[in-house]
Amino acid sequence: METLKQIFHSKDLRKKILFTVGIIVFYRILTQISLPGVNLAALKSIFEANQFLSVFSLLTGGSAENFSIVLMGLSPYINASIIIQLLTVIVPSLENLSKEGDLGRRKLNSYTRWLTLPLALLQSYGMILLLNSQSQLPIINNISSPGVILPIMLTVTAGTILLMWLGELISENGIGNGTSMIIFAGIIASAPTSLAQSLSLASRDADQLIPFLVTIITTIALTVIAILITEGVRKIPVTYAARGAKGQVSTLPLKVNQAGMIPIIFAVSVLAFPTLAAQLAQQSSNARLQQLADIIITHFSATSAPYLIAYFLLIFGFTFFYVSITFKPEEIADNIQKRGGYITGIRPGKPTADFLSQITNRLNLFGGFFLALIAMLPILMAAIFPAYSAGAGNGATIFSGAAVIIIVGVALDLLRQINAQLIMHDYNKLI
Repeated sequence: METLKQIFHSKDLRKKILFTVGIIVFYRILTQISLPGVNLAALKSIFEANQFLSVFSLLTGGSAENFSIVLMGLSPYINASIIIQLLTVIVPSLENLSKEGDLGRRKLNSYTRWLTLPLALLQSYGMILLLNSQSQLPIINNISSPGVILPIMLTVTAGTILLMWLGELISENGIGNGTSMIIFAGIIASAPTSLAQSLSLASRDADQLIPFLVTIITTIALTVIAILITEGVRKIPVTYAARGAKGQVSTLPLKVNQAGMIPIIFAVSVLAFPTLAAQLAQQSSNARLQQLADIIITHFSATSAPYLIAYFLLIFGFTFFYVSITFKPEEIADNIQKRGGYITGIRPGKPTADFLSQITNRLNLFGGFFLALIAMLPILMAAIFPAYSAGAGNGATIFSGAAVIIIVGVALDLLRQINAQLIMHDYNKLI
């Protein structure tokens, strides 16, 4: 209550929070505006039967199930961001931009926005064809006609660009990272429906009461583990030269999970591609192509051993790869040396960079393993205990493992920003 009072008395923070809430409410309204001429009953049956599409719908806040004007959510923008980050390692000019501070960051953000446009067009085309091909009844009539599908693609693409702009408005004038806040709001919006489905099933069937309780307990346990991993840091003591016999001792915190939710998003995107392509290939007139598609769908379901192994390895491997892009031991070691600092027992320069690299690899070993474990746990429990799914659609939890990581990461970052704003407000009152 004391924190809420402080927020209320802080005019700037109050405005930022209200602005963010207003944008999120507007976004939730957009997710409920369906495109005209869509068979929503047929669309709903597809998402209930297809787990891959259910996960995609979760990350888009239900906009896919409604075939809304923001059908793709921020998926094209996230993919564009990942591609630009990967290209900064390959393309020297982009790497130089990433080192130019705020000006370079703005240019890279501009490139990300421009790349989002063609990606949104391509993804909207693929998603529209996929959804239409999965239904026994056509979701949209005359989908092969350019006069029908092109306006839909342009509308959906415009919806993604609009969400991207709303996210940037939140980042500039609101509280928290705008893109993360929109994804966070979409995931949270699915919680009441999942809880209602689980509770309704338990109330109708007494045998489902224990699975329902297990669902709640597992979700809470998964959230606690995600918080511990997200907040876990390795503090490396750094001594800086100062007058007197003793130097000034500080710490360099290295997170256990430095990659955040990016490896999970990457793994889901990569693994969804062969299955979605196979589902499209089933509509082909080529018998061999249909047979290959059937094999992929049969042996690459969400609970199959090949899928789980690939899911684990992709998350684990991409954790190392992504951190190697974003974390630069050489630059950190150089900055420490320039400021007259050193790590106790480690010589400045290259030995310090090698030491930091070794520590980071060890942290990634634990962080990547637990990140993959959290993402896979609901799927594993749903495969071992099918009854524990309790009709929620996310395995043995209210949220999927990927959603839990996103919720925890965004919530903790939001709390940190609010606390920082409150401290700044109290400081301004003193001066």
